[in-house]
Amino acid sequence: MAISMSKKKSKSSKKVETKQLQFSDTILFKVLYRIPAAIFLLILIFLWSSSTTIISGKFVHVCVSSRKLNNLYCLSAGTQPNFEIPIQALNYNGSISPNISASIKEVVDIAREDSDSIIGNRVQNNGSDDEVAFAVKVVEKQLGVQRSWISNTNHVASCEGKGIYVYDLPSKFNKDLVGQCGDMIPWTNFCVYFNNDAMGEPIAKLGNGWYHTHQYALELIFHTRALKHPCRVYDENEAKLFYVPYYGGLDILRWHFKNVSNDVKDTLGLELIKWLENKKPWLKNSGKDHVFVLGKISWDFRRRNDSPWGTRLLELDQMQNSMKLLIERQPWHVNDIGIPHPTYFHPHSDDDIITWQLNIIRSNRKSLISFAGAARPDAPENIRSILINQCISDDTKCRFLNCSSGGCDKPESVIELFRESEFCLQPPGDSPTRKSVFDSLVSGCIPVLFDPFTAYYQYPWHLPEDHSKYSVFVDQEEVREMKVNIVERLMKVPVREREDMRRFIVYELLPGLVYGDSNSQLQKFQDAFSITMNNLLQRVNRIE
Repeated sequence: MAISMSKKKSKSSKKVETKQLQFSDTILFKVLYRIPAAIFLLILIFLWSSSTTIISGKFVHVCVSSRKLNNLYCLSAGTQPNFEIPIQALNYNGSISPNISASIKEVVDIAREDSDSIIGNRVQNNGSDDEVAFAVKVVEKQLGVQRSWISNTNHVASCEGKGIYVYDLPSKFNKDLVGQCGDMIPWTNFCVYFNNDAMGEPIAKLGNGWYHTHQYALELIFHTRALKHPCRVYDENEAKLFYVPYYGGLDILRWHFKNVSNDVKDTLGLELIKWLENKKPWLKNSGKDHVFVLGKISWDFRRRNDSPWGTRLLELDQMQNSMKLLIERQPWHVNDIGIPHPTYFHPHSDDDIITWQLNIIRSNRKSLISFAGAARPDAPENIRSILINQCISDDTKCRFLNCSSGGCDKPESVIELFRESEFCLQPPGDSPTRKSVFDSLVSGCIPVLFDPFTAYYQYPWHLPEDHSKYSVFVDQEEVREMKVNIVERLMKVPVREREDMRRFIVYELLPGLVYGDSNSQLQKFQDAFSITMNNLLQRVNRIE
């Protein structure tokens, strides 16, 4: 548009300006009028495709891109959206490579919108390369902070000054949610998974301590164990750590597949905050010594804008100080702490663990590689589809268990496959983390990871910083671009190196990755629950 910039606007100049505007509008109209409909349609498609909404699967519960939501990946709960988002490459030894792709840059995009965040203050005016490098350092630094909370002592030996108080919440926040198990997921009756203190039905074929446990059972398992912790106190004045047994994962799971408003989804979480705000311990330290256990991924509790997926629980101001234990953490929130997915193994005694360790260390590993998963027919370039094609093209070395045809419904089929394999492929699924990573580790199968957010940036209390001790990393972009054949790549790993990794997994990691049963009597070993509680106590002891 031609706009007059004269400081003294006379009547004649205004007329000229009006004519110029009318002339410009006429020209613009004529140009637009002449654009063919097909080109105009292409423009609309481009604008739609670059928007922040991504439609996935059968639902429009829609993942929101990082320009408006702080996500490195899908904000789904691991039940719906199933697309790949590139993550930065790692070298084989686990260090960040110079070729950092879009995902860390997304952290920077998020930070620009959050000037109060740890990254936000730094990236507002810096160049993109500096921003990316700084974002990487922030993620790693926060993992370092969480590792600094690791306790070297077993607090069960002495509970003096380390009391754990378990809130007796109104039943609507936990027990009543369990009572809705029959109507929680349309295609299955969830109630069967809540038997045996939420461990599910026993799996006799696999031996003592094996149960058909659902991946979303963590909240109930943790609650049962906390009630029996030897450091539990019943007087809040004697407590150091306060556990809030709210089943937030079940709360949101019941709404995932129902057409209800966001206000309905947020109701129970807001009522919980109101209830806590009337409690002296919560007010005393602004929630810093309180812990929540949420059995789903962080994004399920970080809904932004008008997305229909999840709740806003972890976005609430009142929730920022407390510690949140999740099966998948949000990588740049230091109070989001990742803890292992529940596996099918819940040992009762040290002997249960030792027996299983001997079982898998002696196992005849008939296959070099296995993959238990499913392809996406609507996305042939998806990393899973590529890996499946590479696997089935050499079935003498790689075994594929097709989960889309019900092959993974029986836990014993999955565990037996992993127990007979050297390497287990673990590409990201609906979100970066996979329960299958822990199933493979518990089976003595070396996980092959393609995304550092699958494990390396998730579980600092339960997995070592040196990732090469227990896993092999292959950049997913190299797989997509057909630069690497996974079978050929893994054949090059020396037998001695495989054996070293397996011994480390079996003897060093395995006991700390499983949750003992509700009456476990472990003496020699600390399971995932004990490690978590000891570290939480170490953390609250540092609160000023």
